[in-house]
Amino acid sequence: MFRPKVPTMPQPTGLTTPPAVVEPTAVTPHAPAPASTAVTPARNRPAVQLAPGTVLALVGGGTALVLVVGAVLVSMLLAVALTAASVAVCAITVRSVIARR
Repeated sequence: MFRPKVPTMPQPTGLTTPPAVVEPTAVTPHAPAPASTAVTPARNRPAVQLAPGTVLALVGGGTALVLVVGAVLVSMLLAVALTAASVAVCAITVRSVIARR
């Protein structure tokens, strides 16, 4: 039940044919398509239109993102500082205990 079944590599049977030879073909260029004569007028409005509410939402979301990332980075820095301080205190304590003996 728990024995894995290892597949065996099947042996090729029969005669194999050599691969077909591919011969290069000549490329004939065709005449370019005529350019369109209709010119579209340029648009004066921007491609993306933002409403005032959308701008406020984007600014608020960006501010929240910066604050969250900053809080995470500051907390990580604080954790590293506390760990370094506790290791330093332990090192000083061990050093003083060893010096007394």
